[in-house]
Amino acid sequence: MTDSSTLLDAAQTAARLPYPALVAEITRLLADDSVQVPQRLVQPLAGGGSLFVMPASDSRVAMTKLITFTPANAGTARATIQGDVLVFDIASGERRLVLDGPTVTARRTAAVTLLAAQRLAPNTRGPLLIVGAGAQGKAHLEAFAEGLHVREVLIASRSASSAQGLAQHAQALGLQARVVQDANAALAECPLAVTCTPASAVILSAMPRQDGFIGAVGAFTPHMVELGPDLCRAMAARGTLVVDTADARHEAGDLLQAGLDVGQFDTLADVVRAGSGARAGPVLFKSCGWAGWDLAAARTAVAKRGQLA
Repeated sequence: MTDSSTLLDAAQTAARLPYPALVAEITRLLADDSVQVPQRLVQPLAGGGSLFVMPASDSRVAMTKLITFTPANAGTARATIQGDVLVFDIASGERRLVLDGPTVTARRTAAVTLLAAQRLAPNTRGPLLIVGAGAQGKAHLEAFAEGLHVREVLIASRSASSAQGLAQHAQALGLQARVVQDANAALAECPLAVTCTPASAVILSAMPRQDGFIGAVGAFTPHMVELGPDLCRAMAARGTLVVDTADARHEAGDLLQAGLDVGQFDTLADVVRAGSGARAGPVLFKSCGWAGWDLAAARTAVAKRGQLA
């Protein structure tokens, strides 16, 4: 039987996933040898959508994320990502929580990018350029404001109303924010940048500053793309290129379409285990998503539930 303490809506899910705790749990998960993450199942749906089934477990918690991705919903009142994350206790087999899937996806993705920036970005002061003003853009804005104390944000989006709405949200958080028309030109004044678009076309092709960090999260299949191929090849040759997991070798559309051997690049786990600090020169962090990140969110939410009990 499901009750209000088990089935969480978007706001309740967000409250269980504060960014500092989520980043800390992601870091712990990367050192946890009990974590098992099978390859996710992606079922194509009529009309261009996809059903994602993403299980993962450790010695205490098992979870599965079930979400639909519907690109046709972009720019409408319907979310492009919808679904749930089901969390189970391994010892008893009991269902512990049902989390809002889009909220988990947005917050764990932003937390992963934040962790990468904390470990790799040469300059974390900002301003921050956000390309794409949807749920991921909002999550990254909030994560970087809280986790890196960024105070100035530039926003580029193909939707003027969405860009303005995100700018107003940033201002409500006490940040300086403005909308820009040319994301490539804005890179010159922003040492931090994240791309959070539907990944249907190249939206960033300029090289970042020498102290620049780009976190690219929109493209998570071989056919999706946000970054120009010349940018990707230049970062591989003259900068630092890190991927979120080894699964990126067959999912990172930006890098694959640039003809790069994705398996040669360090993963975020490699970075965390090495304990190294910021790199010299520009950094590109390519994130494709992984059920392990959802497991970290499930662990965070279960721990938070215990604190609230």
